[in-house]
Amino acid sequence: MKVSYRLVSGLLVLASIVGMSFALYLEHVKHLVPCPLCIFQRVGLMAMGIVALIAFLHNPKSSVMKRIYALLAGLGVLWSAGVAVRHVWIQHLPADQVPSCGPGLNYLIDVFPMKDVLEQVLRGSGECAKIDWTFMGFSLPELSVVFFSGLVIVCFWQMFRKF
Repeated sequence: MKVSYRLVSGLLVLASIVGMSFALYLEHVKHLVPCPLCIFQRVGLMAMGIVALIAFLHNPKSSVMKRIYALLAGLGVLWSAGVAVRHVWIQHLPADQVPSCGPGLNYLIDVFPMKDVLEQVLRGSGECAKIDWTFMGFSLPELSVVFFSGLVIVCFWQMFRKF
């Protein structure tokens, strides 16, 4: 059975919507304040969703365009997976090695150039090491690594499959 490119693109859009909806649910209903690394994970997920939406709407006939869309979507969610892995690593550091809490993301964006903001956020901080929510013993960043890794696999399968 051949799975259509458009169907997979639509499922990636749906996964992005579900992932962002869950993040916003935790933030606004469960009142979990997202740390800077969580926000950066959302950026990659939204990038993947936007590219997948464009691919879904465009429904390109050219295999080159299909691969370009899949690559761009894959890079977006690969960013999220990488940030989530970094987040998990920070959460598993011994308490004496956890970076100190820093200023909020809004302050950093207002005061520093974007290059410095990226460096500071990816370095992590104390609030990123705190585990506020778990499911079946796994922290949210650990679950995010699994979710994003699955999406990366789908995106790159989409890129390398025969059309």
